[in-house]
Parts: sequence; structure tokens; C-alpha cells
Amino acid sequence: MAETNLALTRLNRFPVKGLSAESLESIVLEAEHGVPGDRLFGFARYNSGFDPQNPEPLPKNRFVVLANEAALAGLQTRFDAQSRVLEITTGDEQLRFDMRDSDEQQKAAAYLHSVLALSDPEPPVFVSSAPHRFTDVSVVSPKMMNAVSVLNLASVKALGDRLNTPVHPARFRANIEIDGLPPFAELDAVGSTLCFGDVRLRILSRTKRCAATEVNPKTAERDLKLPYLLRKELGHMDMGIYVEVLSGGTLIPGQAGQLID
Repeated sequence: MAETNLALTRLNRFPVKGLSAESLESIVLEAEHGVPGDRLFGFARYNSGFDPQNPEPLPKNRFVVLANEAALAGLQTRFDAQSRVLEITTGDEQLRFDMRDSDEQQKAAAYLHSVLALSDPEPPVFVSSAPHRFTDVSVVSPKMMNAVSVLNLASVKALGDRLNTPVHPARFRANIEIDGLPPFAELDAVGSTLCFGDVRLRILSRTKRCAATEVNPKTAERDLKLPYLLRKELGHMDMGIYVEVLSGGTLIPGQAGQLID
């Protein structure tokens, strides 16, 4: 059985769909579950059709997301899932909203509607319905709703080299960033397993990229048409993979691992 050594470099979760990443010092994973606290909340757009009492997967454009609103990248946000406090920082302005309170939810939604200049006739609605997750691939299946996204940093660097411009990994909003694999090796490894200690992650599929990756996470401007450029350079629009958790355990940045065929 062939093995390829690699290293786990960064862990992220996205408490609120479309908002800032939360960098983690560790993640405890369970079999058949996604990253704890990842994308359990979202801002559903006007007439999204989302029903918290009967949650159904919906296309990402029904929510406030980078694919539609590049200006989201200019907001630095932090959400504490326990206290339900949402902090939004833009420029010199910092706002705090207690999202346990319906009035505060409406104030936060109204602020996003204004600062993002949303075209919708009404502000979005803050929604959650755990264990439902607002992942981009939740529309595929319940298994994919709990998939974990993985990014190979060597692939990102190789793409940047081909484009003659740096490509920031944050464009791809992955849960797990790894290094040590050859560029793009992960794309041909569907069915293989990533192993980090007791944690085993089976590769389910490649990740097809959308307009969200066009947004520069530093400038909040659309400066690279990455889906188009991926297709032009590589013949597809894929960067990164989705994995399912076969067996759980703790992940820590710096941890060594293997890709097993």
C-alpha cells in the first residue's frame, strides 16, 4: 500500500456561512460528522425559502456569500457560538450584536444589508437549524453536508506560479490546509485516505470552484477570475477536495500524516 507523507499546516472553521474564518489550535472530529461549529449559522437572503423548522439544503446564492458579495471580504467578523455574540469590524468601526436577541439579529442583518449594498428589498435573516450545515455541497447529500474541505498548499502555489501571481490560500476557505503532497496529487486521489494519528479522512470528491475565489481576501476586490483561469490552465475548475471522517480524533497544526492509496 503506497503512502505519501504530508503535514497539517492550518485548521479553520467558518461559524457563519460567508463570514470570516476562525483559525483553530485543534479540532476534535467524530466519524460521519463535519468540523464542530462549522457553518451552523447563516444570513438567508430575502425570499430564500429556508425554513428553520424544516431545513432543506439550498443553493449558496440564497445566502449572503462571497460568490455574490465581494465586499464581505472587507468585513472582519468573529462569532462566539456559546455567547452568540457577533462582532463586525470594518475600518475603524467595530460593532457587537447579541444574536440570541431577535432585535439584535435584525440590527446585524440591517447593517449587512446597508454596508454590502444588497439589492434585496429587505435585509437578510439570521438563521440556524443545527445539526443542519450551510455547506456549499449540502445540496448533494447528507453525507456531503458533513464533508470537510481540504486544501493542498502545493497546488495553490503551483497555480500561482502558472499565473505568475501569488494566490492566497484563504480564497478557498478550507477547513484543513496541508502541505507535503505534490501539486494537484490530491485531485487524482479520490477514494484514498488521509491519516493523521487516529483520524482517517476518506477523499470523496474534488472541489469545483466558484466566483467566491475571484475575491482577494486582503483587498475585497475581484482581481483573479480563478474558475476561468483554472479551466484555462488545467482543463478543469477544481482546487481542493472534500473528505468524510471515517474515524475521529484530534487534529493539531504541525501534525504529520500520510495519504494512503
